[in-house]
Amino acid sequence: MVKIAFLGAGSTVFAKNVLGDCLNVPSMREAKIALIDLDAERLRDSEVMLRNINHTLGAGARIQAYLAADADKGLAGADFVVNAIQVGGYEPSTVIDFEIPKRFGLRQTIADTLGIGGIFRALRTIPVMLDYCAIIERVAPSALLLNYSNPMAMLTGAILKGTSVHTVGLCHSVQSCASHLCRELELPDDDLQWRIAGINHQGWLLSISRHGQDLYPEIKRRAELPEYKPRDAVRFEIMKWFGHYVTESSEHSSEYVPWFIKNKAPELIDRFRIPLDEYPRRCVNQIESWKKMRDELVSDKPLEHQRTGEYASYIMDAVLTGIPLPFGGNVLNKGLITNLPNNCCVEVMCVADRNGITPTYVGDLPPQCAALTRTNVNVQELTIEAALTRKKQYVYQAALLDPHTAAELTIDEIVAMCDALIEAHGSYLPAYH
Repeated sequence: MVKIAFLGAGSTVFAKNVLGDCLNVPSMREAKIALIDLDAERLRDSEVMLRNINHTLGAGARIQAYLAADADKGLAGADFVVNAIQVGGYEPSTVIDFEIPKRFGLRQTIADTLGIGGIFRALRTIPVMLDYCAIIERVAPSALLLNYSNPMAMLTGAILKGTSVHTVGLCHSVQSCASHLCRELELPDDDLQWRIAGINHQGWLLSISRHGQDLYPEIKRRAELPEYKPRDAVRFEIMKWFGHYVTESSEHSSEYVPWFIKNKAPELIDRFRIPLDEYPRRCVNQIESWKKMRDELVSDKPLEHQRTGEYASYIMDAVLTGIPLPFGGNVLNKGLITNLPNNCCVEVMCVADRNGITPTYVGDLPPQCAALTRTNVNVQELTIEAALTRKKQYVYQAALLDPHTAAELTIDEIVAMCDALIEAHGSYLPAYH
């Protein structure tokens, strides 16, 4: 009998999507499912929700909830582990990630992938995941870990470099990129063929065609028209100068590069429609919406669920049945993208089947795209070194090399900001020397 463990199962809505999907698939309808979280109330909510779906669908899953202190019991014998933890939550950690940099004059939009916020999200998340992975190595050494937590490249890269756990990182941005672009520009999105490669949240749409016809000339023409340009302004500007569209949204992309969020040019915020402090707003809205949603998800009423487009259940099913599934995954660069650093975490097309996860070869990215991506890889690699070695110097170096941070602050300001963030996060971070 297949066993699925879910770390961070208190994320009830996401657990519903991933595990509800599994209960819709014949190969997993009778799975053992272990829900693991450190919040007893949220864990209980997810258990009630999933038992309800299991009953409504007539599935035969065996569901058990475990507090994080008993994670070894929940993980024991798992075939698949889904990770969706968020260390530190909205309060205090997300608030700290935004408010302290703001005091130094550094503004952010999402701060969960790169930038000073992404660095510190990684520094508090990686140690927790390494502890979980140590348990997986002991009680479920053959398990496949599907990582959904951000910062995707830093966290997945640290797990792959620091443990022996079979891991792939999963994000929505690759699977939705091409069709989203066509919808933004009011182009048909049927029968698309596309190729994407790069790093998480900065994968490059290398080619896109419909019915065999190259769409890029029309995409670039429309992206310059006044009626379309404001819709995805940052990504269209990057495409204008670097020749290719990137996978992640404009609000994300604006803080991965040094050109859009600038104190000396505040007019850029309006021109490119950059939503500063966007992630805290989303967090507050999600907290409020959960209060209303809880009554619907955690009740005695029959709870239906139809399979979503989340990768997880499709990957698990492909591994169990052997029917191949292509998907965009985050893996170590073992000669896959030949002009990005070896062993950095890249996002490429992969195939899931009974052999597990097999990434596909890309070759060189366009040189200008690889050059921009390397500026992000530098930060990711040094953050991983900081987390694995606990050396504070790597924390400073990661921040000093971050494109947006370096464009706004001096060395002294960046070091002082890192020290302030380390102090503010307190016990959420391990000791650095």
